[in-house]
Amino acid sequence: MTPDLEGEKRLAAEAAALLVEDSMTIGLGTGTTVAHLLPALARRNLSLRCIATSPHTELMADQLGLRVEAFSAARLDMAIDGADQIAPDGWLVKGGGGAHTREKLVAAAAGVFVVIADSSKLVRSLHAPVPLEVLAFGVGSTLSRIGAARRRDGPMTPDGGVLADYTAEFGDPAVLAWALDAIPGVVGHGLFPPELVHTVLVGRGDAVERIELTPL
Repeated sequence: MTPDLEGEKRLAAEAAALLVEDSMTIGLGTGTTVAHLLPALARRNLSLRCIATSPHTELMADQLGLRVEAFSAARLDMAIDGADQIAPDGWLVKGGGGAHTREKLVAAAAGVFVVIADSSKLVRSLHAPVPLEVLAFGVGSTLSRIGAARRRDGPMTPDGGVLADYTAEFGDPAVLAWALDAIPGVVGHGLFPPELVHTVLVGRGDAVERIELTPL
């Protein structure tokens, strides 16, 4: 039987919303799973300060009555976001929606980073594509240095970056992350290390599996 992936996303998102406490400053990710999180948070009617990682998330949060602020705080209480791939060791691929640079900044600022996903996002090992954000200045030169990279069609990021994808297969994600970080012109990539991740909530059927990487 084919899993109800939207139902799994909703369950994971609702479980994450229950982790949020009154008066917290919360980082809100971007994507289809976060689209289930926002109404679940709004229904709790808490006093929250929210940091949105994309204009789409900001608009949706605002429409639901969530208080969205500029990202000026040095530290957030919690960030909640989805993922495109989740490896058994906690490495993630994120950025299918193109917001991975902002999402990584918010995750790094959060005392607790909670990842929410449906069961299809669990993989044995990470694989291409890996999203990239590249500086618009000299973009052709940067992509040529990366080598196996394909520029995406569509608009630039809200910060003026060009979206692309690393397309070659790879082994150790830490090695690839280091290599991409070392290339001038690469603003950010979608490889998120386990050190950023505290809890993963995965919808599986009609239940939620909780994976603790760094216990709350």
